Amino acid sequence: MTMHTVVYGKWILVGEHAVLRGCPALVFPVFGKSLTLDYQANDLNLSVDFSGEHGEELRLLFWGVMERALQLARQPRESIKGSFSIRNSIPIGAGLGASAALCVAIGRWFSWQGFVNKNELSEFCRLLENMFHGESSGVDIAVALSGKGLHFERNGNRFEIEPSWSPNWFISYSGKRGVTSECISKVKDLWVGDQPLGQKIDAEMKEAVELAEMALKEKNVEVAFDQLAEAINKGRSCFEHWGLASGQVGDHLQELLNLGAYAVKPTGSGDGGFVLSLWRKAPPESIRHQLISLNDRQGSMSESNLFILEEGR
Repeated sequence: MTMHTVVYGKWILVGEHAVLRGCPALVFPVFGKSLTLDYQANDLNLSVDFSGEHGEELRLLFWGVMERALQLARQPRESIKGSFSIRNSIPIGAGLGASAALCVAIGRWFSWQGFVNKNELSEFCRLLENMFHGESSGVDIAVALSGKGLHFERNGNRFEIEPSWSPNWFISYSGKRGVTSECISKVKDLWVGDQPLGQKIDAEMKEAVELAEMALKEKNVEVAFDQLAEAINKGRSCFEHWGLASGQVGDHLQELLNLGAYAVKPTGSGDGGFVLSLWRKAPPESIRHQLISLNDRQGSMSESNLFILEEGR
């Protein structure tokens, strides 16, 4: 018995943090960053081999997620046999959904084994991701499972999004890792200390989501570009009010603006990780090597190929 599955990284256009309180979020896969899990059934004790640019970083995380998954599925550790091979190119603590990708890959394996029902897989993976975030909205899990752009609402509407035009947008690393659980706590503390301000920021983020969604549907590219830029800048304003866009992240955002980016914001939890930039013209050579194009679908797979079972059940 063998199993093979691929899970892509993710980036969030707008909606971060406020998504925990019912605000929609727009989230997309990063096809250039992925986690591949291969499994070979045998009678030997469970073993795992890690490879890829960020493979070794998953070693401790894997065993923690596996133990939690066994608890949730009520399966004894002794019953798990066989060999895993995990290849990972998604950086850890960078806002690109590495923890969600790992939880989804392991969740799919549990589903394949028959330990988790298919209709319970999303919630199973979300509960696994709580290990990393304290409280997961499920947005990263949703895009990792679908491999497609989504309008996501916690306990609400979820539907696919395909932009009607191709924005000149990129992500780049700020140079600092972020800790999602700490960022979530910081936003929650702001709510406790000043609820009216917290509500005002969430309302601004919701406006950013609505504007961005309009922009992606707009056929007039000039109009769409200005709408999208405004949405991204509104999103950045929210991060600034939360105190999650300063220091090294703030310096990187300003560097991109100085080089000609039209709009910028953190993507993910903020206070580190990757940032989003929108450009009217091609970025200058001096920064291009740091940028990952969000229009590059090379290596992408259809939804049916995200979960391949060979000699499967």
